[in-house]
Amino acid sequence: MQTLSIKGDKTKMYICSEAYKLFAEKGFKEVTMQDICRKTDLSRGGLYRHYENTAQIFSAVISGMMAEQEDEFSEKIHSSMPAAQILDDVLNRYEEEMLDSGNSLSVAIYEYFSSPGISQYDDSILQQYLYSKKMWTELITYGMRTGEFKIVDPAAVFDLIVFSYQGVRMYSRLMPVHRDIPRGITGQIRNLLLSESEIR
Repeated sequence: MQTLSIKGDKTKMYICSEAYKLFAEKGFKEVTMQDICRKTDLSRGGLYRHYENTAQIFSAVISGMMAEQEDEFSEKIHSSMPAAQILDDVLNRYEEEMLDSGNSLSVAIYEYFSSPGISQYDDSILQQYLYSKKMWTELITYGMRTGEFKIVDPAAVFDLIVFSYQGVRMYSRLMPVHRDIPRGITGQIRNLLLSESEIR
C-alpha cells in the first residue's frame, strides 16, 4: 500500500512539474486538462485519478513552490556572512530571473487569482508575500545592525524590491525587456541600502 502511495506522489510531482511548463508558456486560462494529458503522456483517467481540474493542479504547483521556498537568509545571517554579500547574491539571481520570461508564472498567477471563485478562498499569494517580507526584514535589519546598510524602513524597501521584481517578470511576458532594466533596478536597490563604505 505504501509503495502505491509513493508511486502516486511521484506521479503528482511529475504532473505538477510538466504542468508548470505549460502554465509558464500559456498562462492559466489557456491550459486544458487535455494539454496536460498530452504533456505528461497520461491517459485522461490517469490524470483525473490525481486531479479534478486545472485549478487544482495550479494550486498544487503554487503550494509546491511555497514549500520549496526556504528561508535563504537566516542560515547565512546565523553564520555571520556579511549582509552586503547576501544582498549581492540574491540581487544577482533576481536579475537573471527577471529576464527569464519563459519560466515565469506571473501571467498565470494573475489569471488564477483574479478569478472570483478562487480569490475569495485562496490566500497563498498573501502568505508567500508575508513570508518573503519576514525574510527580507530580517536581512535588512541585520545589515543595519552591522553598519553595512543605511538606516531605512525595512518594510518599505521590501515592497519596493518585491513589486519591482514581480512587475518586471510580468512585463517580460508581454514585451522585450533589455538587460539594462533589471540591472538598473538592482543597482538602485544597492544604492538605497548599502552604506558608502560598501558601494563598489
